[in-house]
Amino acid sequence: MSTAKRLNPSDFLRQMIGKPVVVKLNSGVDYRGILSCLDGFMNIALEQTEEYVDGQLQAKYGDAFLRGNNVLYISTHRR
Repeated sequence: MSTAKRLNPSDFLRQMIGKPVVVKLNSGVDYRGILSCLDGFMNIALEQTEEYVDGQLQAKYGDAFLRGNNVLYISTHRR
């Protein structure tokens, strides 16, 4: 059995604050940016945000707020 500490999802997400992430919405749109903060409802605030539709850059935003009930997943992203 491994002695490595296992992270629960909340710990994992807290470690991602300040790092580049990709947030995929239920609509299929991706938002890429720096994770600023999030709450227990998966409401997400991003900085330096870029919006991608079908893999194509559509818009750039400074800050963006994504409502949690629209989030399909969040993952780390290398810029």
